[in-house]
Amino acid sequence: MPVRSAGIARGAVTSAELAVAAVMASLVVVVTVIGSLIPHAGPLAYLAAFPLGLVAQRHRLKALLLCAATAALIGFALAGVGPVIFVTFCAFVGGLVGTFKRRERGVGSLAIATALLALALALLADAVLLLFSASRRLAFAQIENITKGVARILQRLGLDSLASGLRHVVGTALQYWWLTVGMLVAAAVILGVSISWVLLGALIDRLSGIATEDRLAGAGRAPSGESPAPLPVNLAGVGYHYPGAAQDALADLDLDLGPGELVAVVGPNGSGKSTLARILAGVPPTAGTVDRAGPTGLGLPGGVALVAQRPESQVLGVRAFEDVEWGLPPEARPDVTAILELVGLGGMAQRETSTLSGGELQRLAVAGALARRPALFLSDESTAMLDSAGRASLVTLLSSLPKQLPMSVVHVTHREAEAQVADRTIRLHHGRLVSGPPTEGPGNGRRPPEPPGPPAGGPVLVAKDLSHTYAARTPWAHDALHHIDLAVRAGEGMVVTGSNGSGKSTLAWVLAGLINPTGGVCELDGAPVTGQVGRVGLAFQHSRLQLQRPTVLADVQAAGGVDEEGAERALTEAGLDPARFGDMPVDRLSGGQLRRVALAGLVAGDPRAVVLDEPFAGLDEDGRRHLLAGMAGLRARGCAVVVVSHDLEPVAEVCPTAVLLVGGRVVWVAPTADQLSAAGGGDQ
Repeated sequence: MPVRSAGIARGAVTSAELAVAAVMASLVVVVTVIGSLIPHAGPLAYLAAFPLGLVAQRHRLKALLLCAATAALIGFALAGVGPVIFVTFCAFVGGLVGTFKRRERGVGSLAIATALLALALALLADAVLLLFSASRRLAFAQIENITKGVARILQRLGLDSLASGLRHVVGTALQYWWLTVGMLVAAAVILGVSISWVLLGALIDRLSGIATEDRLAGAGRAPSGESPAPLPVNLAGVGYHYPGAAQDALADLDLDLGPGELVAVVGPNGSGKSTLARILAGVPPTAGTVDRAGPTGLGLPGGVALVAQRPESQVLGVRAFEDVEWGLPPEARPDVTAILELVGLGGMAQRETSTLSGGELQRLAVAGALARRPALFLSDESTAMLDSAGRASLVTLLSSLPKQLPMSVVHVTHREAEAQVADRTIRLHHGRLVSGPPTEGPGNGRRPPEPPGPPAGGPVLVAKDLSHTYAARTPWAHDALHHIDLAVRAGEGMVVTGSNGSGKSTLAWVLAGLINPTGGVCELDGAPVTGQVGRVGLAFQHSRLQLQRPTVLADVQAAGGVDEEGAERALTEAGLDPARFGDMPVDRLSGGQLRRVALAGLVAGDPRAVVLDEPFAGLDEDGRRHLLAGMAGLRARGCAVVVVSHDLEPVAEVCPTAVLLVGGRVVWVAPTADQLSAAGGGDQ
């Protein structure tokens, strides 16, 4: 049964609606322009009803009108009137189906509405043709000429009666054009709504379990003429309960925050750290009170700046300098060069954001936040994707900001070492404030099972003279990998390390067969891995991107192709209690819990090899232990394990071989323990 979209906003178009309208409008433009310009591709344009219908089902009429108007204007600029006609028709059809799905109306009500819509559009089409009589006569003359040509061909074939009948039918249709056009438009509407109700309705029902609420709803919008003033802020008895959740994310929380301080928020995964950051950003709590000097002004100069766990969701510019300036008025444009230097991206102003690594994207997100000179800077695990040098640099920067600028910083992290530079530390556990040393999670102190000894047999996953260039043979070409030779045997564990931008993630995607290298080959069991996609499991840097089902257990079952019992067993191996997490929506999970669900999906599928891209980012200590245990279990089954990580220390026991990438090249391959000793036990 489709789920009614909750919390439909009121008032002006929200940022979430604006973003959805922009993305969907781009899809609409593509299909309508193709349908207009390519011969016989007209039916393809009717696919525009799908994105427009999804907008209508998820959001308000304002968002649908904005999406349709944007697509129509761009389509007109690219291909003339054709796309405008297609967009208008699809907006009515898709909008009707999407709205009825959102309101959970039945087929009977839809039939009445369709009949009224068909009549209205038929009258509108007649009125347009009546008004633009010259264009109508020209179009009809073209139809008559085509009819004459076809009739002549039929006569030459000896089909005189058929030719005569064709002339009569077309002549009558044109004589009573107002009736012909009206009937054709009405029929198209009825047919379009019927098809859309079946196909688009099925798609909407399929997506109904995916959460649609804006996690920052209610934050950031300041009344007209009122300047942002997020500090000082007082939280008294604050609690927050997500719809459908079994327990509160925050409960009975008291907190005072003033200007000029660095506050660290620490706690295990799922303790409520990110929820607290959202409350400070301006999201109204479900319990308790929040008193501020004024509106938070999220994203506005002088307001609140939030850098979230997933930087790719905050990077909007095509090039780095554009992203830093994004949304700022001309009079507030910052010194982009200086800001990029400050966050360690000096000289990258012209780099395309699509070529940046995860860590570089995180730094760019920080730069964009600093460009607004916020009064309150919220850093939600902003160091998670950075290498050790980058983490140290960013933590130093965060600690210096309250001393140099009229700003306070709240840094959410699971790393106790990062909290040591803070003026004070707030510890959360199960949504509540705790005092004293860090709270130990279940399972702490357990060591992962001992992996098997040195693997025997030939290599399983092999890279031979591997190179890759993004946007090859264009002015924007960027070399990511250079002549790499690697071999991983069955049951072997290997860690690939290096600084941000060294090519680690590109190598991970090539090893998994998701990128076809521009040079050399990558083979699994002697055959190109690109032809065996799925046999090498890949855990993305951003785990949410690969979870495709609404609930945890359903996602593990789908990812591993196993039954419920097999999925529960895999969740247990990943350190997640099936009784607690099985029915939980994936959008209710913390970043660390998302990683463990993704690992459970890989474990359940019993892959030949796995590649884990930065699996420890955002994980607390207990999560790391469970992850390491799962990796050791994979090795024990004979699975080849490749880990891409900034940190050698946590993975040393499970991955005894380390590979260092610098500038896309392999600098050395050596025992992990030797490299840890050489580095004094620190990160590489």
